[in-house]
Amino acid sequence: MSGGPARLRPADLLRLAAAGLRSGPLRVALSAIGVAIGIGTMLAVVGISASSQAEVDRSLDELGTNLLTVAAGESLSGERASLPVESVGMVRRIGPVETVGSTAELAASVYRNDHVPPGQTSSVVVLAADLALVEAVGAEVAAGEWLTPATAAYPGVVLGAAAARRLDVPGPGVRVWLGGRWYPVVGVLRPVPLAPELDSAALVGWESARSYLAFDGHPGRIYVRVAESRVDAVYSVLGRTANPRAPQEVRVSRPSLALEAKDDIETVMRGLLLALGAIALLVGGVGVANTMAIAVLERRAEIGLRRALGATRGQIRAQFLAESLLLCGLGSAGGVVLGSLATGVYAYLRGWPTVVPAGAMAAGVGLTLAVGVLAGLYPATRASRLLPAEAVAAPTSR
Repeated sequence: MSGGPARLRPADLLRLAAAGLRSGPLRVALSAIGVAIGIGTMLAVVGISASSQAEVDRSLDELGTNLLTVAAGESLSGERASLPVESVGMVRRIGPVETVGSTAELAASVYRNDHVPPGQTSSVVVLAADLALVEAVGAEVAAGEWLTPATAAYPGVVLGAAAARRLDVPGPGVRVWLGGRWYPVVGVLRPVPLAPELDSAALVGWESARSYLAFDGHPGRIYVRVAESRVDAVYSVLGRTANPRAPQEVRVSRPSLALEAKDDIETVMRGLLLALGAIALLVGGVGVANTMAIAVLERRAEIGLRRALGATRGQIRAQFLAESLLLCGLGSAGGVVLGSLATGVYAYLRGWPTVVPAGAMAAGVGLTLAVGVLAGLYPATRASRLLPAEAVAAPTSR
């Protein structure tokens, strides 16, 4: 009495699948690369998005979300409005307000020397600034120092990061031609994420601007640090407090919302890139299906021989499905490495923390294996339906 067909253990199935893939190494390598590119692209997009979000969160934790700005808007006639001279003092008296700093744009230009034609300003604006500005906006000095009571009353200037580059000023110890007189550079600021308008500015002291640059004392922009729990309450009264006579001519904003909005826009763009990665993975799946279909045609004699020796249709089907899954598994492993490496390199170059979500890696591997099942299902079913006599007698393309 003859027994049933031999049981195909998982280890044997894995060895059979590996042996089947070795029969066409170049084709298998190209298919695996296609899958790796697809899953690597998707993982890199998710990883870069997560790293960017981590950087935004880190920046907001450092800079705070409790900064509000008050700026002069337009009058009812469409003309540029101005804030009252007393507006800074009035804002400072609001209970939850912690720090207040202010700036005002001046009708002056700054040059590297006194030989530069007046029309060439290098897009550097001259601002009067009070001493509390740095604390209010969370700015840091890259070189030199911030304005002191002495340098704020006499000619002395602090340059924003972009302004220093445009004027080719490496740091303090040099002079610039500002408003028709020489001003020594006393410091250079680092970039200010919550107040980017300061990056391209030359900042002089409030009293110095009054004495030497015909400043009338009206602030143009006020930076207000507020207790975290009272931001919304202060926001609602800030305009009326800064200019009680014409609150409609005041613009109040929250700079941290701009960073969050920028991140939201980048997230939408990453969604488009993620769709491109999914398309690349689909193309890789088509390549896997093509590889498996050709393998079935080339190995008809092998299939027939195994069927003649007692292999069941289910075992033949399982063998080719296992080959497809192993092929996609190799591609997904390469894609995880590729995506993680791309995320790490990009985050390092941008100075971000590197974040590769484990859930994204697990989802990517799961999606790849699902593609492997779909790609191998038809070739495996076709192989299992071959009759032993037909398969053994069929010519091969080798």
